[in-house]
Order: sequence, then structure tokens, then C-alpha cells
Amino acid sequence: MDNPAVEKSSPSLTSVLQAEIAQHIQSSGGWLPFDQFMALALYQPGLGYYANDRPKFGTMPTTEQDGQRVEGSDFVTAPEMTPLFGQALAAQVAQALQVTGTHEVWEFGAGSGALALQLLQALGDQVQRYCIVDLSGSLRARQQLRLQDYADKVCWVNELPTQIQAVVVGNEVLDAMPVQLLVRQSGVWHERGVVVQGDTFAWQDRLTDLRPPTEIPGPHDYLTEIHPQADAFIRTLADRLTRGAAFFLDYGFPESEYYHPQRSMGTVMCHLAHRSDPDPLDQVGRKDITAHVNFTSIALAGQDGAPSLCVLGYTSQARFLLNCGLLLIMEHATQVERAQALKLVNEHEMGELFKVIAFGAGPEWEPMGFTHGDRSHVL
Repeated sequence: MDNPAVEKSSPSLTSVLQAEIAQHIQSSGGWLPFDQFMALALYQPGLGYYANDRPKFGTMPTTEQDGQRVEGSDFVTAPEMTPLFGQALAAQVAQALQVTGTHEVWEFGAGSGALALQLLQALGDQVQRYCIVDLSGSLRARQQLRLQDYADKVCWVNELPTQIQAVVVGNEVLDAMPVQLLVRQSGVWHERGVVVQGDTFAWQDRLTDLRPPTEIPGPHDYLTEIHPQADAFIRTLADRLTRGAAFFLDYGFPESEYYHPQRSMGTVMCHLAHRSDPDPLDQVGRKDITAHVNFTSIALAGQDGAPSLCVLGYTSQARFLLNCGLLLIMEHATQVERAQALKLVNEHEMGELFKVIAFGAGPEWEPMGFTHGDRSHVL
């Protein structure tokens, strides 16, 4: 269990982080684009949300029991919810390893290490090396503890080599990449940034030449995001992945849905103690900050690389996991495990909001996860 003293120290950590961000704002002329603010809030060494020691992943929030504080978490991802997620994904990874003739798995943003453990247990000797790329030192320590039985296979890297031949996985990693905020007010586009206002942070908009990738019909005010960092990440992956495949699972939409005229308040959301709110300027460093993924932009970024990746498929998480044999796996699970697994595929829970996109480096082939219900045509 995480150290309860961490929670007691978090207000001071938050104060130090706020002071550092305020200094960045001052050094930037009094205004900081939101993507830079988000990067500091999440990843500032030792202080940012993913760089500090507060618990994050799990099924339960912090609670009080018999007058004692029991440390909890802020949100739960699919691997923490049920190991059946990793077992189903492993079937797809196994096929990809075989088809592409590779023997390595690379995971970006491994979180608690739960997915890595599930994949390593399921794939066995098919994986000779499992590489984790994670910006968080505190999370890396937890991953090392959780994966100690596979110390001979697992390694951690801080930067990508010039060439990768592997199967890449990323579960809820794209949504944590900093985004820029664009707001249309009275028909005029502005970029939204952050300023210091007394002891707090506040929004301030500036005129910009930046635009969403598609026209937003109507004259109404409109707040949205663009994703240059996520796109740049995929282009870099396209440049380095010379043989293999990549699978990214996250919540989001194709471009036509992302920039729908009625989605006028954007998608930025925060998570703390299993509660969500839309205010990233409050409790900085204590809350997760995310934005939904524009999967059309991600697909184009992969195809625009030099060399480019081919899109092997795009579908809902429900369809993907069912194609990978989740129902068969559930037959051998307990009733509790089955109930948890259903949350992965139920339309009103994770099944429809979460999507899966796959890329390939090399000849095209059909991954099992997209044999039925492929939606690549809507990207």
C-alpha cells in the first residue's frame, strides 16, 4: 500500500508546483499556453501528477475506516479492473508477434505495471524482451516491484532507439499527452492559456492563427482542443518502427465526431478520487488531466511519417476484445471476474467510448481484433 504520509505532504507539493508554474508563466511574459501548463502539471519532475508519489491507479478512492485514513486511488484503467483485459489483448499481441516475426513488446505509459504483467504471463516465451517507456520515476519503481519475476526480460528506456522491431502497445497513453485549447468567441478564434491571478491560476485568451483541423459549422462560441504532441509522438513512432505493429487503446472519436458542432465545451477532464471535474486549474498536481483522442488525426500522423505506417484497423474496444476471444476467456472466469469484464464491453461503460487503432510497419495484414466491426472507413 502506498505510504499514507504522501497524502499529508501533498498540499506542500502542490504549493511548490504552483510556484514553479507561476515562475514559468512569468518567464513567458505572463501567459502560458495550456499545453505547456498541462505538461508541467502532469510531468514536472517530483511534483507533477505522474511524477509525484501519490497513489493513482486502483478501484477504490481514499476512504475513512474506523477513524483511519485508507489511501485509495483516482481512477481505474482496464488492466486494474480485470486481468481478462490483458489476456484478451495478449491474443492479439501474440498474432502480431508471429505475423511480423518480432520478439519484443514495447509498452508506452505502463502505469501500475498491471498490463505488462498480464501480457508477460500470457505470452511466455513469445516475448524475449519487454521494454517500458514511462516518464514517471515513481511509477517506474512500482512497475519494477510488480514485474520482479520477469526481471530478465523487462527493461526501462528513457528515449527511443533509431530503429524498433517490435509490437507496441499503449493503453490510455494518448489521452495524457498535452493539448492546446482553441476557443471561438463571437466568430473569432483564440488560443486559451493560463495566467496568474492573485494566489490562483486563471484563463486568458489570445488571438491566434491556429484552427481545428476541420471547419466548425455555426456561429456559436466553441471550445475544443488540437493535439500536436500526440501527433508528433505517432510520427516519431512511424519513423522508428521499421518492422512490427502498434496498438493504442483510448477514449476518443473520429474527427467528424470530435469536432461536432454540439461538442462545444471541449473534452478536457480531470480525475481525483474517482470523481471527474472540468477544472484543470484547481488542485494542480493532485488531479489527472486528460483530453479525448482525435483518432483521425492519429491515423493521419502515422500515415504521414517517413516512412509511414499503415492503418491496420480501427474499432470500438468492445468489438476488439470480443474479436480477440474475450467471451471464451470469460467462460473460465469466476462470476466476479465476468462482471468486471462486462464493463470493458458494455456500451454504456467502456465498450463504445474506448476505441482501438492499429498500425503496421511492413506488409499489410488483418489483425484478429478487427475481423468484425472494423470502422477504419470513418476516420
